[in-house]
Amino acid sequence: MYLPEHFAQTDIAALHDIIASHPFGSLITHDSGGLDANHLPFELLRNAGELGVLNAHIARRNPLREQVKDGAEVLVTFRAADAYVSPNYYPSKQLTQRQVPTWNYMVVHAHGRIRFIDDEKFLRAVVGRLTRTHEASQPAPWKMADAPAEYLQDLLQNIVGVQVDITRLLGKNKLGQDEQLIDMQGAGQALARGVCGASQAIGGAMLELARLRES
Repeated sequence: MYLPEHFAQTDIAALHDIIASHPFGSLITHDSGGLDANHLPFELLRNAGELGVLNAHIARRNPLREQVKDGAEVLVTFRAADAYVSPNYYPSKQLTQRQVPTWNYMVVHAHGRIRFIDDEKFLRAVVGRLTRTHEASQPAPWKMADAPAEYLQDLLQNIVGVQVDITRLLGKNKLGQDEQLIDMQGAGQALARGVCGASQAIGGAMLELARLRES
């Protein structure tokens, strides 16, 4: 990933926060047939390994397990939010016309080593934790115990665990750091007023960064 220094997010805790709050990642792999991508919900274990561990699962019929060997280097990407930025959002544009459209975003790239885990105990634990995490906001959270035992057993037999030991984390927050403060504030305010949640998130992040620059 192209990563100018002024866009780099190097705080590991902040990168972990993005993964935890936006856990649907793209697992990118490479084998003799070329590149492939699988889109999966991941569980992050922040305190495992040097930089954390990612857990997920795939269908047993997914050929990924045969195509990629244990220990192979992989990349998992996570996108927090992104938004189109119109030149009209920049106050300086009214004076100079020297602005063009751009796109702001926050992403994390997790490089690591993959391994596949065909173990029911591991799968039950991962699926259980993912379920508790994502059902937490429901009025009556679904639990694995709600499903018939034999039905759940059949489903578990049809999946395989995936684990990625993170070896490198790269974060990119492109939030107008290369713009004048007044333009960063103007664009942030315009996005924060938008109706789209992603635009509001980017606008809020820009305004917070602008406040830090101003202090």
